[in-house]
Amino acid sequence: MRKAGIVAGWAFAVGVAAWAAIRLFGLDGWYPAVQVIAFTPYAVLVAALGVPALAWRKKWPEAAVAAVSALVLAACVLPRAMTDRDPLAGATGPELRVASANLLIGGADPAEILRRVREEQVDVLAVQEMTPEWLAAADAAGLGGVLPQRFVAPASLAEGSAVFSRRPLTDGGSHLMAFGWFQQVHAVITVDGVPVVLESAHPASPYNADVTPAWRSNLRKEPPATPGGPLRVLMGDFNSTLDHGLLRDLIDSGYRDAASVVGKGLVGTWGPYNGDPVPPVTIDHVLADRRIGVRSFAAFTIRGSDHRMIIATLVLPTRA
Repeated sequence: MRKAGIVAGWAFAVGVAAWAAIRLFGLDGWYPAVQVIAFTPYAVLVAALGVPALAWRKKWPEAAVAAVSALVLAACVLPRAMTDRDPLAGATGPELRVASANLLIGGADPAEILRRVREEQVDVLAVQEMTPEWLAAADAAGLGGVLPQRFVAPASLAEGSAVFSRRPLTDGGSHLMAFGWFQQVHAVITVDGVPVVLESAHPASPYNADVTPAWRSNLRKEPPATPGGPLRVLMGDFNSTLDHGLLRDLIDSGYRDAASVVGKGLVGTWGPYNGDPVPPVTIDHVLADRRIGVRSFAAFTIRGSDHRMIIATLVLPTRA
């Protein structure tokens, strides 16, 4: 019994330490680590419970290893729940309210999404997994009357994408992500003379070992920020959390995660899937150029989709 306790204690401590190392150094690009690392916020909770349990049993070396590792994980995760007190949020530049919704292969209720667009006074809506049938139903529900400007790339399965807007859109189009996966529609909106490049992001999902290379390739193909050029906003289903190294690399090019800026970076946006007991994870994001302020972020459950609709209020600089 004593030997089993020693093995269990060290297994826990080493497991937490390995998790912390993978998260800290961005070593998550392989399956199944790519899936497991998405649940890092829950690992912080488990570690926080395990450390005092080890100490209570006087397993001091194991407790010390687990405690240091738990602190590393907490340092990675907890800042997302703390507001940055963004000074740009109080700027006097034009405001832009953007939203994103994964439609679950056209299954999301168009009327409910349209209601949110109206109530939240959304200026730009990016959607993923848009089918021709969903687009027709949304237009029948009145989407074109609220967001009349659009660039769309519907598809029969999960590859469809679109950007809808209250204001005129220019330079629009779409491109396929690597390995021939999802479409990503992009366009330019100009607000009070300030142009912003918008894109509906949807890299591949790393749901098994065979498609994980596509996930890596897709994330590397996402357009980086252009700090010396035009303002950019990427919004959509990134199939990645802030605990994935490749998404952090993309953000480090000059973006900020809107939810994290206002202390809502731990709000779950996906799950459970098909009724499975999977705790929610945060894989839908609004990534805004660092020159753009963030005033608010919210997530709303949408009937017919396994993703929540996310909405962020952005403040553009008076001069890009």
